[in-house]
Amino acid sequence: MSAIDPGFTAMEEGAELLRFSTCGSVDDGKSTLIGRLLYDTKSIFEDQLAHVEDVSRRRGDEYTNLALLTDGLRAEREQGITIDVAYRYFATPRRKFIIADTPGHIQYTRNMVTGASTANLAIVLVDARQGVVEQTRRHALITSLLRIPHIVFAINKMDLVGWDEGVFHRIESELRGFAARMDVADVTFIPMSALHGDNVVDRSERTPWYKGPPLLHQLENVHIASDRNLIDVRFPVQWVVRPQSQDHHDYRGYAGQVAGGVLKVGDEVVVLQSGFSSKVTKIETFDGPVDEAFAPMSVTVHLSDDVDVSRGDMLCRPSNRPVSGQDLEAMICWMGDAPLVAKNRYALKHTTRNVRALVSEIDYQLDVNTGHRIQGVEKLERNDLGRIKLRTTAPIFYDEYRRNRTTGSFLLIDETTNNTVGAGMLLSEAR
Repeated sequence: MSAIDPGFTAMEEGAELLRFSTCGSVDDGKSTLIGRLLYDTKSIFEDQLAHVEDVSRRRGDEYTNLALLTDGLRAEREQGITIDVAYRYFATPRRKFIIADTPGHIQYTRNMVTGASTANLAIVLVDARQGVVEQTRRHALITSLLRIPHIVFAINKMDLVGWDEGVFHRIESELRGFAARMDVADVTFIPMSALHGDNVVDRSERTPWYKGPPLLHQLENVHIASDRNLIDVRFPVQWVVRPQSQDHHDYRGYAGQVAGGVLKVGDEVVVLQSGFSSKVTKIETFDGPVDEAFAPMSVTVHLSDDVDVSRGDMLCRPSNRPVSGQDLEAMICWMGDAPLVAKNRYALKHTTRNVRALVSEIDYQLDVNTGHRIQGVEKLERNDLGRIKLRTTAPIFYDEYRRNRTTGSFLLIDETTNNTVGAGMLLSEAR
């Protein structure tokens, strides 16, 4: 039997979706916070709760360990840490949420980057007893590099410092100084106890000196609509839909996910890489035709002319085109077990386009603790971040990552193992 109100699903069907990630140092309470959100919003099933209670008793915990709702791997439960990225879903009448619970250990930085890469908002937890530590700065800087527009610093475990207002403001002051060096427009600070639920879903009476909202109110009300790029029309073609029977012999559409801008019926578009122009005659979704589409809608687009369009091509406005280039500069998070060195070759996946790429140069490694550049490095090890130059075998159509996170990102793949070894963020056109 579900703990969720049976009338609830219908209420949230049309609600807006917010993706957020939790990050911070080891044992700052990330998994506990998510467990508390799921529990207090009645988003877990009774048998799930019963199982967590049983495991908590067998572990000897004096309380129901809500972190077990997200620490799903046996290794994580045995060690009491998060290793993999755990995704969870919950909803309120106001908004739907997808949570990425990312690991805090430095050796799992690549997992943190993966979980946070699609987030609208990041929650960086800080243990009030420890204050700002290296992983706090590391994860805050990475969220800035990933262009996550909203950051909430959750000063957790305030109950263990006696709800001392001075502790909270001292940590807040230090984080504000660090955040001033990052390119983030919206930063919020919330004192809380994830274990006891203070300032998580409801305001706590234990913090009368705190005048801001609880965490859930912030998540429900943060404005994310303007974070999308609604100016630059970008439609990477994923699949050409051809007729499947004689009854539909004249049907031809181009399926994919809108990566930017607003695409409308009647718009003139140009196909990259061919350069042919046409007009949009119809836009279809799973639920039927629509007059316009915007990111991240998945649609099928029909054109007035039978132009040559293939997977990996991109539709855009004739007067507003992405950069087309083979010489690229990017920030890279290296995920491979073998180090990244210059002259290595990889497969590069960018939106729906696949090309081969040569790493021509490593400009520098980024010290993700301080933000300083380390010049003269010859390789990047696993979990390192750095700036590199690439040369591709064919042009890709891209925007700078800060302008469009979808068309500005790519993956590097080891062709011998087919493993993803790097996640990149494209910079302005290479010099």
